[in-house]
Amino acid sequence: MRQGRALGLGHAVYCARPVVGNEPFAVLLPDVLVEQRGPENDLQQMARRFVETGGHAQILVEPVPEELVSQYGVVDVHGVDLQPGQHALMSRVVEKPPRDQAPSNLAVVGRYVLPARIFDLLENTEPGAGGEIQLTDAIAELMRGEGVEAWHISARSHDCGSKLGYLEATVAYGVQHPTLGADFQAMLARYQG
Repeated sequence: MRQGRALGLGHAVYCARPVVGNEPFAVLLPDVLVEQRGPENDLQQMARRFVETGGHAQILVEPVPEELVSQYGVVDVHGVDLQPGQHALMSRVVEKPPRDQAPSNLAVVGRYVLPARIFDLLENTEPGAGGEIQLTDAIAELMRGEGVEAWHISARSHDCGSKLGYLEATVAYGVQHPTLGADFQAMLARYQG
C-alpha cells in the first residue's frame, strides 16, 4: 500500500487497513534498524506476548538521553524499572513531549504489534503533534479500553532517520560483516586521525 500523502505515521498505518483486515499485525518502521541478539528477536517475542495476553498491544521501547525525548514518542510504565527483554503495562504515551513534560525517557523504537481495533481508533484520530495523525494518539486511546505493554528492547537499535544515525548504522553493520568486517575496519582506520 502507498500512503499517497505524508499525513503522519497513524495515517500510514491506517492506509494498510484494506490489506490487514480484521487481523492483528506488526508495524516495522524502515528507518529504524534493530540488531538481532540471540535466537529470537524482540519482535518475535512481542508477537508471542501479544498472544499470551489475549491481545494486548506491544510497543518496543528503549531508554534515550533526556535531551532527546522531544524527538520520540515516550511512554510511562508506572515507574517500573524495565530491563532489556522485560515488559510492563503502559499508563501513558506522548508524542514528542518537551523534555520537562516527558513521562520518562523510554522512547518508542519503531516496532509495534497491534490489534486490528487500532484502525477504528485511527479513523477518528485528529491531527496531533506536527499537524499529523499520530499513531501514539491512537495507542493512547486504545489504552483506555485495554492493556498496552511496553517491551524493553534487548537488542541494539539504529535510528537511520537522522544522517548521523544512518552513518552509525553503516559502521556498526560494516564492522560486524562476516566477510567484509576486517577490511571495513582497516578502511575506517585510514580515515582516523
